[in-house]
Amino acid sequence: MALEQLRIASRRSQLAMVQTNWVKAELEKAHPGLAISVEAMATQGDKILDVALAKIGDKGLFTKELEAQMLVGRAEIAVHSLKDLPTNLPDGLMLGCITEREDPADALVVNSKNADYTLETLPEGSIVGTSSLRRLAQLRYHFPHLQFKDVRGNVITRLEKLDSGEYDCLILAAAGLGRLGFGDRIHQIIPGHISLHAVGQGALGIECVTDNQDVLDIIQVLEHAPTAGRCLAERAFLRELEGGCQVPIGVNSRIDDHELVLTGMVASLDGKRLIRDERRGPLGNPEDVGLKLAADLKSQGAGEILQEIFASVRPEA
Repeated sequence: MALEQLRIASRRSQLAMVQTNWVKAELEKAHPGLAISVEAMATQGDKILDVALAKIGDKGLFTKELEAQMLVGRAEIAVHSLKDLPTNLPDGLMLGCITEREDPADALVVNSKNADYTLETLPEGSIVGTSSLRRLAQLRYHFPHLQFKDVRGNVITRLEKLDSGEYDCLILAAAGLGRLGFGDRIHQIIPGHISLHAVGQGALGIECVTDNQDVLDIIQVLEHAPTAGRCLAERAFLRELEGGCQVPIGVNSRIDDHELVLTGMVASLDGKRLIRDERRGPLGNPEDVGLKLAADLKSQGAGEILQEIFASVRPEA
């Protein structure tokens, strides 16, 4: 093997380090003798905690600093929650590997006083914490009688706010809760007919410098082809709709009898308009399935909804 050292750029957050250390351990098992180190740093999204994500106005909130390390030669790869990785990457960088997906669903976590309720039975006026416009729009559509409040910080901080009574419940990614050892806090897995998940949710994306074959050979052992196909379709769908992670676009994908099935959703921020459709296509061309589904939704008015959202959440100069 030509490469003797592999440096991994990672966010410093607890979840990011758990994910990065898992990648490090798996690569060390696959490549004995390869020296692997982790370069951890805080990103813009980690530093700005008093502003709603949608108002910061940057699609690379959790990735730019890591990408800079690779572009200047201080790291060979970066590990991301794939849902945080923009669909258009900087020149010179590529998505080199997608790992096997954990459960991509959203999960309901409740304050103990609400242990007898599900999302469908929460009392009117219950305060639901989420920082995601995607979750917010879908929940407003289905449950207009609930109240919604922005919540920031890492998972532990959010759970502390929930348990102190600041929120009646939170909506978080099931995969993140599981990776951090908080799977027992999942009160309900939210079904897809209520909340489609974020593009790439539950999978890790390993980003690297374009066409560095030595690095690609090393990380390829973590590629999970079924997950990669599904996520590439989801990312093509999002890219075609020109949506970042802070736009109410949701997806669900599955493999059904050698076909890729992709469901997509675009909703208005107030939850009063929601467009949803499904496309099937060959596993061998996943991005085409995503592009065609995006065109379907655009023909039904999704573009107009998104333009209104872009105008309303655009940061002030």
